[in-house]
Amino acid sequence: MQVEEVDEEEEVDEEMEEEFKKPNPGNGPCFKVIVTNENGLQASNPNSVFLVDHAWTFRAEHARQQLRQVPGLLHRMANLMGIAFHGEIPDEGSIQHVLQEMWKYSQTYQLSQGTAEEKVPVWYIMDEFGSRIQHSDQPSFAAAPLFYMPQQIAYTILWPLRDLETGDEVTRDYAHGETDRLIRKCVLLPWLPEVLDVSSSTPEPPDEHYQAILAENKEKLPVAINPPVYAKDKVFKVFTDIPQVLNSLTHPRFIFTDNEGEADILYNFSHFKDYRKLSEERPEVMVNQFPCENLLTVKDCLASIARRAGGPDGPRWLPRTFNLETELPQFISCFQQRDRRGEDNHWICKPWNLARSLDTHITNNLNSIIRHRESSPKVVCKYIEEPVLFEREDVGQVKFDVRYVVLLRSVQPLRLYSYDVFWLRFSNRVFSLDDLDDYEKHFTVMNYAPGATLKQVHCEDFIPLFEKQYPEYPWTTVQASIFKAFAELFQVATSKPAPLGICNYPSSRAIYAIDLMLKWDTSRDGKRIMQPQILEVNFNPDCDRACKYHPTFFNDVFSTLFLDETDNCHVTRIV
Repeated sequence: MQVEEVDEEEEVDEEMEEEFKKPNPGNGPCFKVIVTNENGLQASNPNSVFLVDHAWTFRAEHARQQLRQVPGLLHRMANLMGIAFHGEIPDEGSIQHVLQEMWKYSQTYQLSQGTAEEKVPVWYIMDEFGSRIQHSDQPSFAAAPLFYMPQQIAYTILWPLRDLETGDEVTRDYAHGETDRLIRKCVLLPWLPEVLDVSSSTPEPPDEHYQAILAENKEKLPVAINPPVYAKDKVFKVFTDIPQVLNSLTHPRFIFTDNEGEADILYNFSHFKDYRKLSEERPEVMVNQFPCENLLTVKDCLASIARRAGGPDGPRWLPRTFNLETELPQFISCFQQRDRRGEDNHWICKPWNLARSLDTHITNNLNSIIRHRESSPKVVCKYIEEPVLFEREDVGQVKFDVRYVVLLRSVQPLRLYSYDVFWLRFSNRVFSLDDLDDYEKHFTVMNYAPGATLKQVHCEDFIPLFEKQYPEYPWTTVQASIFKAFAELFQVATSKPAPLGICNYPSSRAIYAIDLMLKWDTSRDGKRIMQPQILEVNFNPDCDRACKYHPTFFNDVFSTLFLDETDNCHVTRIV
């Protein structure tokens, strides 16, 4: 039923007053759902369970396109959200308005099977009836999505939590399951806006946080061993399941074996877990992973340990990052402070553990970020609003990122190398801070985007082009600042014993790919500088391009990591 707004002049008793303060999403007429059955509803009666239809199901990155192309969709959504929309043809203003408002109506679920793409969260908006059920901290009903396999369709089930009389209101808890008062306030912010009075400072989490991660990962730490010593001419037996290694490692001091039990080196693609058993039974066997290296390779852990270098706001080489599971109030406070100061407020919301930009969203809409937290664990990082751009002759000034492969030979002492070849990835459209859902403008990973062109530039060709565009910034200087950031990152990652840092296991070796961008910044003495921004550290990266263009790549890697021979191996020692 539609609720009339009450005139200020009219005398209204306080109970009625409270009734009209209910948060109603959208700006249109106020609706609520009430029980009309004259005998009321009994919670124990199986006929008191209802199915609610879904009016629109979408993936966040396709929402704009669907509002443009699906006949009648924009009209229906604008009506449902109380947005004035006149005319038949979708106009960008109305679309933008719906995209802003839809986070007050959207719910989410995720399929647990299928490819990584199929597991990306699905969002849906209930029909006019379901969307008008208001919030209450003491709800009379509960609602949950149900995916009905025979029809391959989702519904929302609505059922009463107590007996209701005719005329009672149907409400649900928009922050269902959230008991912490501050977090509830944060989660309900899209419907009940207020300014949060909390600090935006995010100190490093306590030691227990890292203990819990270790337990969750089911990783068993090794016992202390002496660093193994090998004969100078030993030929190592390698057990690996990585085709690129099998196809391109030709160094005479390594041979392959299918028998894991007789291997000297385990070079596995998947995560190794039981270091304790390995260290007790075969301490001399080397492995291509370090215990607790997820502190680098998982996005929320990377942000936590980086605070050892830069204090609560993090170091200059990492975009300001918040873990939305544990630091939601601090993020909201930071967002609101920036808003008041008129600072740029574009953020990028990423899942902790998906690669290839899946389920990654750029937005300046606070409600969107708060709601994205419901779909899967996420971090939110400050979006680089002033990236250093690269002039593509065929396109113009585009974003680019750089990938370096680094080799970690030991933790104590810390020995870190960088491979001398780096890789570049480019956006396909001119950069500007708009069209935030335009993948080819804001992202650089094109080898997985269907129909996108992949622009390849070899690093040897890139350097002179870059220096021609930025004559005051020779690449040697830029690279020195990149290596300085890498050194600081690995120093803080290994500065504490496991599980608070990467474990010092003498038989471990590893390679990682570090993705970074450059942004314009101002140095302490007021000079304009290119500041590296580490985006992520990748475990067991795809080395396909490396092997294709540099046939000695794995010979160099194995020689550096396992033989401790770096001559003619195209590597530079960073630490």
